[in-house]
Amino acid sequence: MSATDTIPSEITKWDPALTEKVMGILKPFLKGWHRAEVRGLEDFPEGGALVVSNHSGGLFPMDVPIFASGFYDKFGYDRPVYTLSHDMLMVGPTGAFFKKTGFIPANHHNADEALRSGGVVVVFPGGDYDVYRPSAAANKIDFGGRTGYVRAALNAGVPIVPTVGIGGQESQLFLSRGTDVAKALGPVAKLFRAKIVPVSFGFPFGLSVVVPPNVPLPAKITMKALPPIDIIEEFGENPDIDEVDAHVRRVMQRALDELAQERKLPILG
Repeated sequence: MSATDTIPSEITKWDPALTEKVMGILKPFLKGWHRAEVRGLEDFPEGGALVVSNHSGGLFPMDVPIFASGFYDKFGYDRPVYTLSHDMLMVGPTGAFFKKTGFIPANHHNADEALRSGGVVVVFPGGDYDVYRPSAAANKIDFGGRTGYVRAALNAGVPIVPTVGIGGQESQLFLSRGTDVAKALGPVAKLFRAKIVPVSFGFPFGLSVVVPPNVPLPAKITMKALPPIDIIEEFGENPDIDEVDAHVRRVMQRALDELAQERKLPILG
């Protein structure tokens, strides 16, 4: 590679036309199967923003398509929604598709570039630890101690938009994250960089230890974007990262508890 060659930026791969087509295809499923609803976008800030959300749904999380569908419906396709994602999503025949629809490898460089460009960046600090949380803790905000998202928002000078979702963890019965199973698998788990091997129960295969993958039940999923948090304004020029994280999780937990109180029945909502 010569000195004048550059690696194409990940954020330039976003294709608004393709994204709009994909949203159009997904919307009937999201509205029909999951009766998806996105609230709180009337308070969404202009410019770059870091959407910090809990993650739900196991192998088939619907957080991103539901949030993106609601966001694009309200604001159009001039403002991209990027999602910080695991590198494994970026390889193989589907890698280019995901990049064109706004998924970017999760690292601070990509997050900073996307945020400074005025994009909306979605991050799930809890990652796999969160998305496979047991059904008994379905409505608990738990990032597993990860606080890097606070630094990402500070570095780019953008607000955090806490966002909560409910219903995704009702798409099947999540029994365990399977951390003990991962330890028992030893070298096999290490090969796939897997610290958890989730155990769940669903339709049509019943018990599943990652595989076979069960079909998500038609749980009603509601997401709510909360008022933005300006870290410097609320916590000063040299904020304590742990203090900011605790505040974000506290705000999110309160909102998730309120959504939980609205639900009358599991799955039906």
